[in-house]
Amino acid sequence: MNTRSEKAGEKTPSWAGDLWGGLASMLVALPSSIAFGVLTYTVMGPELSGAGAMAGILGAAALGVVASFFGRTGGLISAPCAPAAAVLSALIAGLLGGKVGAGLTPADIPPLLALAALLSAGFQVLYGAIGGGRLIKFIPYPVVTGYLSGVGVLIALGQLPKLFGLPKGIPLHQGLISPNFWRWEGLAVGVVTIVLMGVAPRLTKKVPAAIIGLLGGIVSYFVLALFSPALLNLSGNPLIIGPIQTSGSFFDTVAGRLTSLESINLGSIQLIIVPALTLSVLLSIDTLKTCVGLDALTRRRHNSDRELIGQGIGNLASFIVGGMPGAGTMGPTLVNITSGGRTPRSGIIEGSFVVLALLLLSQLIAWVPIGALAGILLVIAWRMFDKGMFRLLRYPAGRLDFAVIAGVVIVSVAVDLIAASLVGVALAILLFIRDQIRGSVIRRKLYLNQISSKTRRRTSEREILNQHGDHGVFCELQGNLFFGTTDQLFSQLGPDLRTKRYILLDMRRVQSMDYTAAHLFEQMHAQLAEHGGQLLFSGMPSGLLDERHFAHYLTQLGVVKEGAGVMISETLDGALEWMEERILEIAGPGKKDEERLLELRNFDLFRGFDEHTLSELLSCMRELSLAHGERAFSQGEEGDEVFLVRRGSVRIMLPLESGQYHHLATIGRGDFFGELSFLDRGIRSADVVAKVPTDLYVLSRTRFNEQSKSNPIFGVQVFARLAHAIALRLRQTDAELRALEER
Repeated sequence: MNTRSEKAGEKTPSWAGDLWGGLASMLVALPSSIAFGVLTYTVMGPELSGAGAMAGILGAAALGVVASFFGRTGGLISAPCAPAAAVLSALIAGLLGGKVGAGLTPADIPPLLALAALLSAGFQVLYGAIGGGRLIKFIPYPVVTGYLSGVGVLIALGQLPKLFGLPKGIPLHQGLISPNFWRWEGLAVGVVTIVLMGVAPRLTKKVPAAIIGLLGGIVSYFVLALFSPALLNLSGNPLIIGPIQTSGSFFDTVAGRLTSLESINLGSIQLIIVPALTLSVLLSIDTLKTCVGLDALTRRRHNSDRELIGQGIGNLASFIVGGMPGAGTMGPTLVNITSGGRTPRSGIIEGSFVVLALLLLSQLIAWVPIGALAGILLVIAWRMFDKGMFRLLRYPAGRLDFAVIAGVVIVSVAVDLIAASLVGVALAILLFIRDQIRGSVIRRKLYLNQISSKTRRRTSEREILNQHGDHGVFCELQGNLFFGTTDQLFSQLGPDLRTKRYILLDMRRVQSMDYTAAHLFEQMHAQLAEHGGQLLFSGMPSGLLDERHFAHYLTQLGVVKEGAGVMISETLDGALEWMEERILEIAGPGKKDEERLLELRNFDLFRGFDEHTLSELLSCMRELSLAHGERAFSQGEEGDEVFLVRRGSVRIMLPLESGQYHHLATIGRGDFFGELSFLDRGIRSADVVAKVPTDLYVLSRTRFNEQSKSNPIFGVQVFARLAHAIALRLRQTDAELRALEER
């Protein structure tokens, strides 16, 4: 498979490749198109098998030429398909049985079928025009495979009576156990067709299995005719398609179709609107699934919206000429690609060959046995049914998916495809909710003694935050906040809402939010406010999937209020710093002396040094004052000085190639910075800018070395304190990284 795929992707487009690809794909598409047409029309009566065959041929021709021309997906072959036959057959059965409309006769059915095909084509064009091609592909796979498996079961149930040649009106279960009702000639032809289609891929890859099976069925029919001459009668023979003919010319057919639009009324639209919508979605899914597989073979990317428009126009053309609707189909497309077809020309050529087959081989097509077509359709139905669904029962996690697939299949068979489409939509919603609530919307939850802001704290402040930091909670949220996940969020944060003061919710990874989630935030803030707490937001996205501005939306709902309500911080670091400051105010010493200049003895770095050592240190230092926004130094500058903050604070900023800056840390009163260049005398790695008016001590390494020569113990003491302070910073950083990496 891989080798063939690689070769398929390497071939260069050419007229010869497109010609052979179009011919080979026609040989696959034509028999199945005839079979689907016969399947649909014979629901109205076996005498309409010829009309059904004609509708299948005309649909294959119109779709092959027009959909390829407008869709422009290279190598894609469009033709009547199983979903179209199943939906239209179910519609006919419903109309005749009175489930959909009352008082309808077989003569009333064809115009309604044509209207359903027309509306379906219009819906497909609409899907492509509004960008729906990207959305249809996101329908859950269990729903799609369940629906297609249901279509396969319905096709099989519809073809078994034809395979056995059961008289009309005989229930299937009764006919299967009553051999006296069987037409052995048709059964033999069908069995030969099925067997040949099964073994053909093992014998040759060059001739499509459907062609081998069909030819085998035709040959076996004429072999049986040697022993039963009645089989050679063309007219009135229920075992063959019969004469293929149309009333009037091609232009009369087109004119009749267009004239039929005048009879459309509201009642007709109400009868077929749901089947038409179902048909449009199924045909679109079938096409896009084929396109995805085609992309893997050709290493290209199709334009899903343009292809849907092309498919809609192709089905519109099929309606005009009186053909069956269809979609991009996998079997003919694979044959086309492996035969050399690469461009939209191959699809146009395939449709043209269908027209030639109709003109030149219509007499032969009339002799195609119904049993052979039933055999082809039974093989197609078997391949459509997802046998792998039963493997899901082995795993607890897959049993719900199995239940979804089985549910859609059961509804398809027990009720109809229209009801199954509604069940599929409901199950798709349930699957979405299940996927959302299966994982937590809380991606990460940490306390302020596990994570900190970029403001470096003194040892005493860090001890307070380590002891009381669990009163501040940081939660990083993810996914969609809606009615399916809000209860989970409230439950997970319940203990913290009752016992903690501050909860910070980071919204950077939130994709959408509904009114239920907004109301929940209001409740959370009210619960925190009862014991003097506060709810905070950070990382607010400027727009959600519904294009609402997050902050504006919460403000409009009253969740965020001026001077009250939930607090919004522009940055995560700003919110963390705010919570740290509140905890320090409550649990730590007051800040009345923040404006007082620190003396050297008050720095943790030199606490406990005697007066003589402090005096020696001061002799190596100079004082420096920075105005707001003034730089202490810039990235790339040379320097050997360490700076101690006596009052105020500075920001350490890393310049980026884009011209922006990344905030690395904030250094406050009592802390120091620039120690790396002090130790290795290397160039500065970042910019340091005063956040507020700031006063500094500046310790020069050159002057420090001179002082250390006369007093080596002094130098050892200072380096030991500096090493200890750096080690504490590294340990704190290590602890925060471990907390962030926990899964």
